[in-house]
Amino acid sequence: MSLVLQVLTINDELKDFERLFQLWQQVNQTDLEVVFDFSGCSFLRQNAVAFLGGLARLIESQEGKVSFNWDTLDNRIRINLQQNGFMHIFGEGVKPWEGNSIPYREDRELDKTGLGDYLSEQWLGRGWVHIDPLLKSRIVSTVWEIYANAFEHGQTKIGVFSCGQHYPNLKELNLTVVDFGVGIPRNVRDFLKQTDLSADETLKWAFEPGTTTKHGIARGIGLDSLKQFVRVNEGKLEIFSHNGYVIIDKTQETYQSSQTFFEGTLVNITLKCDESYYSLDSLNSEPSEEALF
Repeated sequence: MSLVLQVLTINDELKDFERLFQLWQQVNQTDLEVVFDFSGCSFLRQNAVAFLGGLARLIESQEGKVSFNWDTLDNRIRINLQQNGFMHIFGEGVKPWEGNSIPYREDRELDKTGLGDYLSEQWLGRGWVHIDPLLKSRIVSTVWEIYANAFEHGQTKIGVFSCGQHYPNLKELNLTVVDFGVGIPRNVRDFLKQTDLSADETLKWAFEPGTTTKHGIARGIGLDSLKQFVRVNEGKLEIFSHNGYVIIDKTQETYQSSQTFFEGTLVNITLKCDESYYSLDSLNSEPSEEALF
């Protein structure tokens, strides 16, 4: 069966994430021949890049075939997908170069050293956010835990997909991490043996301090440090899993239901690029040994 996926303009409002999840719903079957078409797309944020890459690999894992109609790309999108390495990874010969992109990345297995370098050097190490080494190490370790959870509990069979972008005009630094595994709600329900918990309730449990258990099926996400930093920085942290949605910023920590179901987990981090210098003192807490590389 052949299918043309129409990729529309993707920003980072709630409706844009739901557009991505609707694409996933269209390909959730085997033996498809899928063409990604960008005729209706005038802008793609990093959330779309990470998600579309993972979606392509998911289709391939289901014995399907994938192709991209590169001729339908807006020239600005083409340059960005060349710069961040997406097109090179999917067969277009142009090699990536350093610019405002944090490279598109596919991790088929957990690579602590490689991911540590990616997060520390490519994401937080390029001077876009002013942060001291200890706090940077703590944040990197916390985000690395997102990857660890995806492999250990998310049961992702195709890996974890990442991409980021610095937006100078918006003074923002964004990073998206997505997996196509079984999702946080399923793990939490199995672990607590409470099948009637709503998706937003399971996400709230996963965010509670102290829910991390090294031997449990569904250890908590353990994002306390990142949550604190996002608030101090006046940024934003969002997590989607099943039909649950979390948004954390300076003014709120809200757990709610999304209109569109996505089985895996997507984490979107937005940081403000300002003149402030952030240190551990900004978080009003001391680092623990296990929080640091």
